[in-house]
Amino acid sequence: MGTSARRRKDTSRGRGIAAAHGVAALLAAAGLMVTGVSAAQAADTTAPVVNGADTDTDTPSLVTGLHDEVSATDSAADAARGHLAGKKGRYHIADTSAKDLTSLGTTTAKGGRETVRLQQKYRGVEVLGGQYVVRMEKKDGKRTVTGTSGKYFTELKLDTVTPKVSEKVAIQRAVAAAATQLGTAPLRAPAKGAKAGENPLSGKAEGVVVLPQGEGVLARHITVTGSNPADGTPVRQEVYVDAHSGFPLLQYSGIQSFGSTDTATGQTQDAATTADDAATTSVPPFLVKGSGTRYNGEKADLNLYKGADGTYQMIDYGFRTAEDPYEGPMLKTYDARGVDVAYASGTWPSGVKVFSSTTPEFGADATDSGAVDAHWAANKVYGYYKDHFGRKGLDDKDEYIYSLVGVTANGGPYNNAFWDGSKMVYGQGGGDYRTFSADADVVGHEMTHGVTEHSANLVYVGQSGAINEAISDYFGNAIDLESSGQSMDDPDSGLLGEDLCTTLSPRECALRDLNNDMTTQKDFIGVTARGDSGGVHLNSPIFSGALWDIRKSFGGDFADQVVYRALTAYMTPLDGFTEGRAAVLAAAQELGATKAQVQTVEDAFARHGIVPGWETKLGVDTDTLLTAVNTSSTNVGAGGGKYAVSRSNEDGSEPYSVWVGDTSGKGAPQQVSPNNGDYNVYANTDGKTVVWADYSSNGVSIMARPVGGGLAKRVDAIGSDVSGLVVDGDYVAYTATNPQYGVTNVRYVNMKTGEVGLVDGGRPYRISGLPSVKNGKIAFAALTPDANGNAVLGVNVFDAAAGTTKAMPVSSGVQSVGQTAITDDGVFWIEDTDLTDGGKAMVRRAGLDGTNPLTVTPESGTGSLYAYTLTASDDAVTVTQLPPATTWANATLPKLYQVAPDGKGGPKRVSCNRGDQAYAAADTGQRVLWLDGTTGSTNLVKRDRPAGKC
Repeated sequence: MGTSARRRKDTSRGRGIAAAHGVAALLAAAGLMVTGVSAAQAADTTAPVVNGADTDTDTPSLVTGLHDEVSATDSAADAARGHLAGKKGRYHIADTSAKDLTSLGTTTAKGGRETVRLQQKYRGVEVLGGQYVVRMEKKDGKRTVTGTSGKYFTELKLDTVTPKVSEKVAIQRAVAAAATQLGTAPLRAPAKGAKAGENPLSGKAEGVVVLPQGEGVLARHITVTGSNPADGTPVRQEVYVDAHSGFPLLQYSGIQSFGSTDTATGQTQDAATTADDAATTSVPPFLVKGSGTRYNGEKADLNLYKGADGTYQMIDYGFRTAEDPYEGPMLKTYDARGVDVAYASGTWPSGVKVFSSTTPEFGADATDSGAVDAHWAANKVYGYYKDHFGRKGLDDKDEYIYSLVGVTANGGPYNNAFWDGSKMVYGQGGGDYRTFSADADVVGHEMTHGVTEHSANLVYVGQSGAINEAISDYFGNAIDLESSGQSMDDPDSGLLGEDLCTTLSPRECALRDLNNDMTTQKDFIGVTARGDSGGVHLNSPIFSGALWDIRKSFGGDFADQVVYRALTAYMTPLDGFTEGRAAVLAAAQELGATKAQVQTVEDAFARHGIVPGWETKLGVDTDTLLTAVNTSSTNVGAGGGKYAVSRSNEDGSEPYSVWVGDTSGKGAPQQVSPNNGDYNVYANTDGKTVVWADYSSNGVSIMARPVGGGLAKRVDAIGSDVSGLVVDGDYVAYTATNPQYGVTNVRYVNMKTGEVGLVDGGRPYRISGLPSVKNGKIAFAALTPDANGNAVLGVNVFDAAAGTTKAMPVSSGVQSVGQTAITDDGVFWIEDTDLTDGGKAMVRRAGLDGTNPLTVTPESGTGSLYAYTLTASDDAVTVTQLPPATTWANATLPKLYQVAPDGKGGPKRVSCNRGDQAYAAADTGQRVLWLDGTTGSTNLVKRDRPAGKC
């Protein structure tokens, strides 16, 4: 990428957001902040109201109160583009041609209201999240523009839109990045029958896009699918790889689930199934009424299709009665019992069939499987959107709607449900949970994800993802109340998933409650894309709570119209809480809200803390060394009183450079890597030397430079991906991906002699990783075949000078080993002997020669931790705890605990910050540094001693 397209900006005042504002925020670009519309502005109907844009654009984020006549004979899209072209002084959109402002479609609502969505392209390349909406009214032979909203990025100025990095390299980097982010830090033995190095993930190139960071970043979009190596659950990660350097800039889950697990994925249904459905619809349907019993014991009417074989099938053409049909789509409910969720979501599973019965009365089997509930509720959801808004199905085009019921995870329960872009998938449940189709708000939630995808398409990450979840919660619950007749006055009216449990009360069972008092000030959790896709479930109740308050004030009819109008006619993919608030306010005003009602809407958001500038009110108990480093997944290094970290410019558009500073916080940090257009990442230091990986189109170079000053030099180079870079004295070590064998190996370099080698020889089916280095010795986790070819886990110490390896005394029956940390007189590592205990793992220690083994923290009982990774000095071990995320909350985010090297006194919380605490790096004594997401900004912070209890 040319330097003029990626120019340096002042980094002293960055305000990048780790997970607060969607995709651009997760790339740490601050420019997506938009000032929300006030109640006074929203109520002003005498003149156009133009809300300010941000630093990435001169185009206004929201314009209301327009009465501009445009062509009534042109298409709606042409008329919308004509309006923008005629008002360049307002919109600053230079090219309004169909080539660079492509129509995504037009929807028509009551009263002749037209909404045109336009996709921004830059020199023919789609701009991620660049979407602008033009709202019009067409009646009495005239068409009038009433308002506009969205994001059109006017500051884009790329030299070229031709990638330097090939699809092959981009896929390789994306797959490696996805595997790292999925929580595969511990090294595990392969599944029974599998070989070490068999990669369960694969990537598919989706094309080139422009990320709207500053003047623009060209990226290859790669979709990574497969199964999680840790637990076998399905994966769909959307990964964006810088097209000029090959560095993975951003990734997030492509799954939109009811619960807060990020383990499901989906792809479009295969051609064979589509063809089969086309054949089915070519036969005039024999529509019949049937029935079944829902999980709650209620009798349910079912719309069915009688096949040529005489069976009654769960195929619903949307009719209410034979005399009063919807002109609807085909709703089909499939029996996916016994299908693992990885196969139900990665592709359309082979062999699944529509639920059927020999009589129109479906029996207990259809009840217990959740088929009756899923089929009945899908009809209710379709009818709700049709009756209230005139919407024709999820895509507003009445295309097919599919439900898969009863999937499992690794042969056991799958306690979740999700929308994967083409269908709904419901887990069979287990333990205290019923099938996840047993509650109508779950079905409404998942189907609403489909509505959102085909309207605002809110990107499923950060604040935009949290609004996506909030909208699904709002409408899912509204549909549930309507179908059950439950009153909004009922204290339990806001509960979601309350009917899923077999023994717990509704309030004990519910996953979320829309009748909440959550606010941005006390409840917003700043997380990276690693966790809950940037907090989509964690933070959604803040926004959904405000929407539900509006519904309690206005009643369902008007509130639902306002929220639907905001979603379908105002919101765009990268909207955060502030923009979402502005959309709802403007929609209320458009639909005739009085001044008092508009104030009610504003008050509802204010009660939940969604007011302009709310992000600045989040507090921490740490010392901040650098604010808004504006980088993603690049680690922190520390040692000898110095730190090393990658940093970008204030909008996150600049390729990352490496900075070094004092861990005490004294003095100003210094840039040590060149601003060469490459991504300089994974920085580490021992206080004397700083090392990093330089990603370029030619491969990855390992660079080193004295902390005190001097020239940077290349000490090694590799064509594939790297991670875990460490340095001490003359030695550098890192984990390198070996694409030939599909494994990772620890590679080392003696910077003094130039010697380069692999700690494990690099032979097939040998895996090594998670290195640490001290005094010429390299500790690492290893997976090595024994004489019979069985993979054996272990922790080894390699003496680089002597060329010898010493095995550490890992526990018998070890199932996984984690990060190593080597100090002057010992080695620390994580090991797990029981993979069925929910993720608990012990921290172990031994002397450099393997003697005097000690359990620092146990795997169970008092003092045990969900140990995920660790770092150590001679005086303390700092463990990152990552609890299993069956539900997302502050306590399930990565948190730091510190313990003495001998384990005495047990672990203590390092910090009580309520956001992400990631990439911890130990300095001397008890001082530890990390990247913290609490304030919504990715900050480099430290503490000199533990906080203790929180």
